[in-house]
Amino acid sequence: MSILVVGSVALDAIETPFQKADRVLGGAASFFATAASLYDEVNLVAIVGSDFPREHLEFWQRHRIDLSGLQIQEGKTFSWGGRYHLDMNHRDTLYTELGVYADFHPVVPETYRQSPLLFLANIQPSLQLEVLEQAPNARLTVLDTMELWITTARQELTEIIKRVDVLLMSEEEVRQYTEQASILAGARQLLDMGLKYLVVKLGSYGALLFGADATYFSAPAYPLEEVIDPTGAGDAFAGGLLGYLSTVEPDSNGAYSAEDMKRAVVHGNIIGSFACSDFSINGLRELSIADIEQRYNELVTYSHFDPYWNVR
Repeated sequence: MSILVVGSVALDAIETPFQKADRVLGGAASFFATAASLYDEVNLVAIVGSDFPREHLEFWQRHRIDLSGLQIQEGKTFSWGGRYHLDMNHRDTLYTELGVYADFHPVVPETYRQSPLLFLANIQPSLQLEVLEQAPNARLTVLDTMELWITTARQELTEIIKRVDVLLMSEEEVRQYTEQASILAGARQLLDMGLKYLVVKLGSYGALLFGADATYFSAPAYPLEEVIDPTGAGDAFAGGLLGYLSTVEPDSNGAYSAEDMKRAVVHGNIIGSFACSDFSINGLRELSIADIEQRYNELVTYSHFDPYWNVR
């Protein structure tokens, strides 16, 4: 069950309190596609410049990622530089150079338009709307966004939220968009816009799943002793979520059960944890389903508790 992703591909410069990495593969679509290809075929729509290293293209071609929708234009690839603070939950943007991405308009190849699963990675809402118009038959549409678009493109963002099935947002973004202090109140407000599910990403604390059917689920994060680089962890999370869903059958109406959505969120947390273990996509390069299964079983052990209790 192929997955269509539209988003950014970049060359990043990352600084942490302990290490640096320059011109490494980054961008939302890069992390998502690499992660989701562990489960199924991925169709990638993005743009890069003529300076984009061929080694990355060859890696993707070996990992069930179709590049027919990747535009390669003369010029420089989108580039981003960031510096992380000691707690790794906060970072400063040092520079952003759009390069060929400045004039990007996504074109979804005809062969991609039957993909049942669609991930609209974190790009301008106007471009996400362009993609949605080109893929009207997607069974499940998942949207990611960021604080910048809530501030600068709220109207377009609101329009697309009303047209997708699942929204991914951080805790801070939910509060910013809904202007609600309570995450629960904010989740209800977003679900009232027509979403089937809302996933609230809590970074190193895991994720929350809210459903229009009153589903609520708290998925724990996988505990890491050392975080090398959290860049792209949220996009890898989305890759794990949709990757898992590509392996299960929806019901006769094309809907996924709440239990499958819960398992998908756990897969997202696990893949995100692997992404944090090295710079760029290096934490995902040699990953196998067996590695994912091991962490899944460990999380089941870590988060299980006895449902029976008595007050003495």
